Amino acid sequence: MRLERLGSDEPRDVLRALRSALGAGPAVALGPAERPLPPEVPAGTAVVVTTSGSSGVPKSVALSRAALTASALATADRIGTGQWLLALPAGYVAGVQVLVRSLVQGTEPAILAGRFSPVAFAHVASGMRSSRGGARVPTYTSLVPAQLQTLVTAADEDPAVARALASFEAILVGGQALPQHVRERAAEHGARIVRTYGSTETSGGCVYDGVPLDGVRVEPVDGELRIAGPTLADGYVGDDPLTERVFARDADGVRWYRTGDAGTVEDGAVRVTGRIDNVIVSGGVNVSLDRVERIVRETPGLAAAVVVGVPDERWGEASVVVAPRAAVADPDAVLAAAREAVAAAVGKPARPARILLVDELPRLASGKPDRRALSRLAAG
Repeated sequence: MRLERLGSDEPRDVLRALRSALGAGPAVALGPAERPLPPEVPAGTAVVVTTSGSSGVPKSVALSRAALTASALATADRIGTGQWLLALPAGYVAGVQVLVRSLVQGTEPAILAGRFSPVAFAHVASGMRSSRGGARVPTYTSLVPAQLQTLVTAADEDPAVARALASFEAILVGGQALPQHVRERAAEHGARIVRTYGSTETSGGCVYDGVPLDGVRVEPVDGELRIAGPTLADGYVGDDPLTERVFARDADGVRWYRTGDAGTVEDGAVRVTGRIDNVIVSGGVNVSLDRVERIVRETPGLAAAVVVGVPDERWGEASVVVAPRAAVADPDAVLAAAREAVAAAVGKPARPARILLVDELPRLASGKPDRRALSRLAAG
């Protein structure tokens, strides 16, 4: 099957390309053009999404029509159908899935064009007033935690933003951990938040509020979460060894995606505790930076903070909190509170060594923090 790289990441262009790819048209390549791709891909491929990620090297993930459609249908079964608002970049899997869900349901998505802002979000949301048979069509959207945090803060002062948050039947939030107090503040404004877990390799979120979508299986193996089901990607384009290593078959022939995430599954509920490889050794003790970050983000002023590891002459490695300057009035007091909370929950070796304030956190186009850039800033 022919593979065409889309020359534009404009949502309308991506929507047209996806409509063709889900039909009989050529597969479409999305994401940053950081690596060459072959002109042909296996039959059934709809999209190849190249992810640069916050760490590691670029990977081009092949997603079939069947996987994307299975994900969209399972989402509809879980949360319902209606009109979707695209507020994420269209070239990343979360944005792709908003468009695919719209195509599968036969609805026209609303699109937030240009830079994300609370005013723009509220304006587009206010125009989503379709009805069917005299009943209002439910609306849905998908956000990353940083966007939700921005909206919640704005809603405290702007009733229009608060109304927009409350207008959606469900707001999917994924891509990284969502601080509990942000979710609680969103709920106070009437927002119905659904936390999602997944990746490009699973066609986007495949676990909603800890419960796998229908057809999806999640099991821990040696502490690592593995996922099976109809939403799995076909593999990595041009990298068969990586495909074989990451998408492994068990003795029964079941194909599993090795997530690289640590976690547990208890009574059917999936709990993610962090990346297996996002660990430093501080004073001879293994410290999960993801776990430290979740605790740090519960400290007032640090909801958007990122925790990264840096070399340390005394301890070998240490963690540093990087946070937006505008949110932190007293850095010493905030750091002391964060260190106390981390020590109580994890232990003294995990306490952040210092705090670094920046005017703005560097982010990837997907909205996630650029951890490589933040690590360089903290180490410098």
